[in-house]
Parts: sequence; C-alpha cells; structure tokens
Amino acid sequence: MASYSRFLSQRALQRMPSAIRALQPLLAIPGMISLGGGMPNSALFPFKEMSFTLRNEVSNSEEQLHLSAKQVNTALQYSPSYGVPELTSQLKTIITRDHSPPNPFNLMVTTGSQDGLSKAFDMLIDEGDPVLVEDPTYSGALAALLPLRANLVPVRTDNEGLVPESFEESIASSTQVHGKKPKILYCIPTGQNPSGATLPNARREHIYEIACKHDILILEDDPYWNLQLPPHKGSASDAAPGALRSFLSMDNSARVLRFDSLSKVLSSGIRLGWVTGPEELVERLQLDQQATCLHPCGVSQIMVAALLEQWGEEGWNAHVKKVQEAYGARRDIFANLCDKYLQGLPVSWSVPDAGMFFWFHLHNVKDTAALINEKALKEKVLLVPGVAFSPVGAASSFCRAAFSTASPEDMETAVQRFAALLREC
Repeated sequence: MASYSRFLSQRALQRMPSAIRALQPLLAIPGMISLGGGMPNSALFPFKEMSFTLRNEVSNSEEQLHLSAKQVNTALQYSPSYGVPELTSQLKTIITRDHSPPNPFNLMVTTGSQDGLSKAFDMLIDEGDPVLVEDPTYSGALAALLPLRANLVPVRTDNEGLVPESFEESIASSTQVHGKKPKILYCIPTGQNPSGATLPNARREHIYEIACKHDILILEDDPYWNLQLPPHKGSASDAAPGALRSFLSMDNSARVLRFDSLSKVLSSGIRLGWVTGPEELVERLQLDQQATCLHPCGVSQIMVAALLEQWGEEGWNAHVKKVQEAYGARRDIFANLCDKYLQGLPVSWSVPDAGMFFWFHLHNVKDTAALINEKALKEKVLLVPGVAFSPVGAASSFCRAAFSTASPEDMETAVQRFAALLREC
C-alpha cells in the first residue's frame, strides 16, 4: 500500500517525533557519550537483583529465572518506545513462526493489548467516522471507541463468528446512512469475546477479500490465539489447535493491524501485549507511545524476555499446550454441566473451540439485564448481560459466562442456580 494517510485521524496527522525519544537508539552506538537525554543515574536505584521461581513445563519441576546485572539495569532504565530490543526480537520470531506475514512488518510492545487497541483507535478514527464492529463485541473496545464519538456500525455474527455477507451489507448501509465509507473493521476472530465463536478459515479468507475490495483496514484483536482448545467431544469442529490462519498470515495488501496479548498465557498483571502490522502504521502508533507512556514497563519486558530466552521454543510451546489443555478440560466440565442441568430449558448455547466464554441465548427473555443484574446477583451467580457487548446499547436476550477461574464444584453450583432462574422465565 503506497500510503496510509487517508486512514489516519486528524490527531494522528498532528503527531511529531519526540526529539528526546529519538536519542534513545543512539545510546547503543559503541563509544557514545550521552549528555543529551534526561536519564536518571541507575547507580542510585535501590534494586540490585531480581529472580523468579518458575514451573518448568518440560520437566514438570521448579527452576530459577535470574536476571543479570545488565538485565536489571535495562529493566529499571528508560527504554525504546517500540519495546526492549531483546523482547521485540523474540516477539518477531513468534510472529514469523506462527503467521509468516507475506509483507514486511514491524511490531511495538504495548501495556497490554488494550493499550494497543486504544492507540490504534485514536490513530484511525475522527468524530463521526463509521467503524465496523462485530455485534456483539468486546466491552473494553466499546469503552475506548465511544468517547471518540464514532458511528459504530454493527456487523452480524453467528456461532461461527462474523458473517461475511453481513460485513458487505454493513459497508453499503453505512455508506448510505453516514455519507462516508467505513475505513476499518474491528474484530476478534478466535474465541470471540463475548460469544466464544471462532471464525473458520474459509470465512477469514472471505472477510479479507471483502476488506481488500472496499479498501478497509482490519484490526485483528486476537488475545485468545493461544487459547485454541482441544476439540470437544461431539463438536462440529475437528480442527486441532494451530490449524487456523490469522488475517495477518494472508495480508498480501498490508491492511492488517494485529493485536496479541500475554495476559492469557503468562500473566494479566504484567500488562504486556504487542501490535504487529505495516511499518508505517506501527511507526505512527509509536509516536503516540512516545507522547503518552514513553514505553511499557521495563521490568515486565525484561522478565518476559529472560523467560523466553531460558525456555526457548520448546519451553514456550510446552507451556502454551499445557494452558490449552487446562482450559480445554475446564471448558468440557462446564459444557457437561450445561448438558446436565440446562437441557430442556428455554436456553441455547454453543461449545467454544477457543477462549474462555459461553454465550447463552435466553429464548423467553428480551433483555437479560434485569435478570442478570438483579435476580442472578441475588442468587449469588455472576454473569454479564448481553447489552454490555452491544455496539449500539441495544437490549439483548444473551448473557456471557466465563469458565476460566471457578472450581468444578463452584461451576456446578452456578449452573444449578442459573437453571433455577431459567425455570422462572
């Protein structure tokens, strides 16, 4: 793609590089003496050593992760806005291994993928712009989108995710209603939040073709990529984890920004994610990062870089597989409990192939908000009403349940309480 200026917001077009941040890469030049940047003297930092105890997924034993003095100093000092070089290099290897992008790409580490999404929305959206989003969609994305005063255009989904025909219809209707063509599609293709749906490869290819036809950027939010689960018994899907193709992997026309997260596989508290895509767009995001947080947490970045170095590809793959198997077992327990207690009641659901969510359709309830926020709360079972995920705040007959943390015993009690509520509907 020759230029991305037509996609950029007025705010993004105003961003300029920081003269101080521009000095950061020059510090790595041998013999360079810096009198330029306002870096604090790291000899005065009180932290001297850092070490962590790990579970070794290969040997099923404990091991130590010890940061060298150099790593500790890097972790505690200012670092490049793209991310600590050791980590960005490792993440590029993961991206290349998992997705083999057909075009040159760059990536930037962010304070969780939510931070990357917020920066991308700010970079691409002006007030009044139509933005295509799945219906339902991630409530955190809505929280970032609504203050930008964009016109959110819902795209219908089913139990296999975004419907390509609805994508094309929404482009046409948005152009007619808002007087301008949408320039971005925001979607969650794997283990969608809240629906749990995973787009089959054929749909992904069709959606990408439509995006190319209408010159639309795809914001591929994929925090559950590494939570592709083993097939559930009786599932219509027979695809093993790893069989899916990302939009990034088919991006011949350089129109995909991909958002990844370490929250679901390493830790949500370390707040690390990354955005991958065309070099020009990632550079624009980096200008935003220069002006907002400078860079993500250095301690988190060095900790993860050291972990990936110590584990190697084998250790990383072993850990991801163990996480997938654990969530798959939890998914199966919850699915079996739903079969046991909810069959015959006015509710339907699909068993997810990825992620951590079930999406229940309550047939006799037009708006689940009161049922979930009042009656379910009184019975001490927490779910999320579907209206929280509506791009236009519409009443919804759906609700979301997560199977990620409750014990099997608590899952059973919760499903029983949910069943009792459904009997009253």
